[in-house]
Amino acid sequence: MTAKVPLKETALNADRITRIAREVHAVCPEFNAEGFVKSVMADLPRLELSARIARTSEGLHAHLPVTGPDALDILLRSLPPTPEAAGVTNDFGLHLYAPHADYVARYLRAAEHLDQALGALARMTGYFSAELPVRRFLADFPDQTMRAIATWARDDDHRVRRLASEATRPRLPWAPRIPLPLDASLPVLEELYADSSAYVRRSVANHLHDITFDEPDLVLDALQRWRHAGRAADRHFAALARDALRSRLKKGWPPAYAFLGYQHDAPIEATPLTLATTELHDGDTLGFSADLTAATSTPVHVMYVISSTTSAGRPREKTYFLLRGTAEPDRKLHLAKSHTLRSTATVKLTPGPCTIAFQVNGRRLPAADFRILEA
Repeated sequence: MTAKVPLKETALNADRITRIAREVHAVCPEFNAEGFVKSVMADLPRLELSARIARTSEGLHAHLPVTGPDALDILLRSLPPTPEAAGVTNDFGLHLYAPHADYVARYLRAAEHLDQALGALARMTGYFSAELPVRRFLADFPDQTMRAIATWARDDDHRVRRLASEATRPRLPWAPRIPLPLDASLPVLEELYADSSAYVRRSVANHLHDITFDEPDLVLDALQRWRHAGRAADRHFAALARDALRSRLKKGWPPAYAFLGYQHDAPIEATPLTLATTELHDGDTLGFSADLTAATSTPVHVMYVISSTTSAGRPREKTYFLLRGTAEPDRKLHLAKSHTLRSTATVKLTPGPCTIAFQVNGRRLPAADFRILEA
């Protein structure tokens, strides 16, 4: 089996540092390209990805012959004319250009450069998504940055529109929190929830999902308002709402199910949950099934919940989506799944008793017991 190459090794490596040097030198012959490559590569191999990005932008700062807006002009002119010309084949971009946006946040985050810096990030985001650098401006200049973000939400480029949502997410992964009220970005999301780009709508859903951890009613109110506005295609809006409410659905929150058209206390009956085997090792597959019937034709949203304990003896639950369908009074809806029980890099299965249960429209059905055996 071929060993997986860590992202940091493909994102920023000797070839890419050399390419940055070549592109900058092409528009600024005074740039010490050789010194830049030598100094950055002296440190790069021992660094993780975020540190590689920072070290590269530090190298640019050390070797560019100018600073401030003049340096920013060089970096912008060094970019290929379009992201596609740069070799970007996806919406997210190439890590090759992450140091450019990092440079803006690191060396031009000042009141006198604010308009130029934020404008540069909007352009750079097509080459590599710039939400992390934007968040540093939100921390220092929240009002001014939010005004810029409001204009990005109406930009012609879907990658800039997506930046407006992604940069303001309350719980953006691998990013520091930003000092904004949870409802501060709702006007931006109002512009974007019916966007023509799935890339943008997915960011809006993830943004709303972040808010549901602290203010789920705020999200429901927004979704209700948007539904009544009728701007979004039904299938797109339904997908966005499900994504936004996904953690609330896992928790069995009745208002989330009601909004999506699933009756929490629907008249549904289920046969006892049947397991193919009740003793398994780490890596084995758990097969399970049951049948649903309903007194009347009833939409159902089905998940299953595996409960176990950690090595420290604390309870752990993991909830998984199974299906959306309809239970009918005159026929059984068969529920069945084979689930592989496997430890991961972040979750270690602990030998001992476990349970599994179906969750229908947020209502937990009776569980069945099984056991994970010692290796």
